[in-house]
Amino acid sequence: MIKPVKISVKNLGVNYGMIKAIKGISFEFNAGEITALIGSNGAGKTTTLKALSGLLGHTGEVFYNDLNISSLSAPERLQHKMALCPEGRGIFPNLTVTENLMLGAYLEKSKSKIAELIDQQFSMFSRLGERRAQVAGTLSGGEQQMLAIARALMSEPLMLMLDEPSLGLAPVIIEQIFQKFEELKNRGIGLLIVEQNAHLALEVAARAYVLETGTITLNGKGSDLLSDPRVVEAYLT
Repeated sequence: MIKPVKISVKNLGVNYGMIKAIKGISFEFNAGEITALIGSNGAGKTTTLKALSGLLGHTGEVFYNDLNISSLSAPERLQHKMALCPEGRGIFPNLTVTENLMLGAYLEKSKSKIAELIDQQFSMFSRLGERRAQVAGTLSGGEQQMLAIARALMSEPLMLMLDEPSLGLAPVIIEQIFQKFEELKNRGIGLLIVEQNAHLALEVAARAYVLETGTITLNGKGSDLLSDPRVVEAYLT
């Protein structure tokens, strides 16, 4: 039996020069669950995701189950099935939809496997399939976000980190994308979602953490934080 995947973060710290952006935070997220990390602008949410994915140096420890992966590079963490869908989507606007997806599978050497993974994304996001030869920069904002998520899924992650997936999107598109997150969760993928839309994030999260100026100040079930007076006052009004 395959051991369920859990990412455990212990005393994570990130400095920008003399500035302590992340001040020794500890939390965890599990496969088959949605975990939310909420907070205001400048709280350190994006920095946390970049550190977890290996894009930023950090102190403290990150464990993949019992394996300490703190010293691993970003490509090595990707090999451990941890993928990041960045804020602002980060697609390649001059490449086609299909070419963007192919870049998401750059660790995969088998052409037939890459083709299979692309078909999986087009099955999940049918609108991308209809636009497979279209230049990505001409897609709508919602389609670009779908492409960014699909590109991250090309590495077949077990743990997917998403930075502000609802930013700048119409409510109907946000609803469609969050329905896909539920599908991914039900497939056994763990999602760590950073969101300024706290209400939306807490509604879908099994567990949630509140990050304020680099420190986790609250944590609990998403449904409990949704009615916590401190969260309501700070993020839901």
